[in-house]
Amino acid sequence: MPWVHDSISIALIVFGISAAVILLCGIKITRLADALGKRTGMGSALFGAVLLGGTTSLPGIITSVSTAWQGYPALSASNAVGGIAAQTVFLIFADMFYRKANLEHAAASLENMVQCGLLIALLAIAMMIATGPEWVIFGTHVGTIILLLGYGFGLKLIADCKEQPFWHPSKTKDTHPEREIPAPQTRLSLLWSRFICYAFIIAVAGFSVGESGVALANQTGLKETTVGALLTAIATSLPELVTVIAAVRIGALTLAVGDIIGGNSFDVLFLAFSDIAFREGSIYHAMGENSLYLISTNLLMSTILLLGLLRRKRSGIGNIGFEGIMILSVYLISVATITR
Repeated sequence: MPWVHDSISIALIVFGISAAVILLCGIKITRLADALGKRTGMGSALFGAVLLGGTTSLPGIITSVSTAWQGYPALSASNAVGGIAAQTVFLIFADMFYRKANLEHAAASLENMVQCGLLIALLAIAMMIATGPEWVIFGTHVGTIILLLGYGFGLKLIADCKEQPFWHPSKTKDTHPEREIPAPQTRLSLLWSRFICYAFIIAVAGFSVGESGVALANQTGLKETTVGALLTAIATSLPELVTVIAAVRIGALTLAVGDIIGGNSFDVLFLAFSDIAFREGSIYHAMGENSLYLISTNLLMSTILLLGLLRRKRSGIGNIGFEGIMILSVYLISVATITR
């Protein structure tokens, strides 16, 4: 899309239209993924991590991979890790729609806590790869394989916890059990056809976000990390915002938290996909200090969230738990740091 680079106005228009398409199609594909998830018999937390988290991450995948392929490692990496930070903050907004107690208390489940542990582990692996030796084979860092295997192993742990849980959160009057919504009776083949159609549209829109992001970085003089973390990351994360608020409004709290945490775990793999697409060596060693700082920020935010799920404090300030306020504060500090 070379014409996107002609002017800032064109880049902004393409960016805005693409973000709107991602938002609208994200709503549609979320409902379809929900229906398909019900047919598989997956629980809400695992379903949110794998199907819902994965499908709503499509725009971010395309953006990170396309910008890495074009030789913009900082933009690619910051889009990935910036999206994780933004989506964690989305839980704070979702908290505002649930009046009885904060989500860390009401939606506590073993699967969500294991998912959060997996997210922290994957972020730590990414940090170790980026700060360790640059071991590259055929243009791809060997740590990418470890990252992919780690994610697969983590999903197996989550599935095992669902089938044979040895720990349960204590029930209180504010604990909200997993809510099962009946699956629609639409033909499975029709559901898959619609799903693939919307996935294709989202993929194209995600590519457009990446192209317009590159154009904005080049024409405005903004740092790649700033564009990635604050523009493309938030734009490609819009489906998660809509999904988590919609899930809370219908009472599917476990699904809401599972979608964010599971989606974040999947988003770490953007780095792996981007490393494969980046042909100039290891993307981990080319993404820059600000992207490393964002990974550290995500580690802290995810740890705070995990502690909140374990602590299960019912209230905080207004309708937001203390953990949510801490997460929002860390995010705002990180934004101020990378844009200084």
